[in-house]
Amino acid sequence: MPITTKIRELIYQFTVQYNVIVALIFRELNTRFGRENIGFLWFAGEPALFCAGVAIVWTAVRSHFEHGLPMTAIVITGYVPLTMWRHCIGRATKAFEANGSLLFHRQVTPVDIITSRMYLEIIGTISGGIIVYFSAFLLGYIDLPASLGLIILGLFFQSWFSFNTGLIVAALSERTEFLEKVVGIFSYLALPLTGAFVMVDWVPQKYRWILMASPSSEAVEMIRGGQFGFYAHAHYDITYAIEVNFILTIIGLHLTMTVKKYITIQ
Repeated sequence: MPITTKIRELIYQFTVQYNVIVALIFRELNTRFGRENIGFLWFAGEPALFCAGVAIVWTAVRSHFEHGLPMTAIVITGYVPLTMWRHCIGRATKAFEANGSLLFHRQVTPVDIITSRMYLEIIGTISGGIIVYFSAFLLGYIDLPASLGLIILGLFFQSWFSFNTGLIVAALSERTEFLEKVVGIFSYLALPLTGAFVMVDWVPQKYRWILMASPSSEAVEMIRGGQFGFYAHAHYDITYAIEVNFILTIIGLHLTMTVKKYITIQ
């Protein structure tokens, strides 16, 4: 087969799967939020309310500054990535069983189903975070970022990590009901490792490696480095973040592409 024909076939297959994922995203929006009132706008409004509520409470009950950094900005830059990760693993649980009937369509694959769900959670959380961020800025609780590019890089790595964990949780939850029961508990127990409410620089040096081993903490450090600049003393390793997320992607895709035989269609 000529190379040009192979390229055309590859482009065609990519276009088909892209259209499938877009269709699944709109289906998920209609299923979850409906078409009445503000409808699909809740996909950003829901995480915005979560983040705003936590930011308001922490700003009210804690000191205005923590280690020289403004409390409201610390909470927003930490809780938005945390919300993204928790929503992704929450929506990933039993995602294939809930949408198993779609697999009767030859063009729909398990990867398409989980990708559409994770994309919706990631974009919704980032959109909600932007709403909260600019609301806090207009109210004078947060300054403009020192490096927008570093914030975007941190959000990229957090999105990648959230997508990876979503792949793994979705596939494993079909293999065992035990994971479905404990995933909520795990998300709470993992809070200290997410970097949401603490920075690596605040931890004694001999324990910093624990936080720096967490891909989520790496991403949050990048976001805070982008927000506060050198005042944050952020610690992160971009090479490590790429390597770990790449490995998690390979594991997640392998588990997802072999999950069909475990799915119980309701």
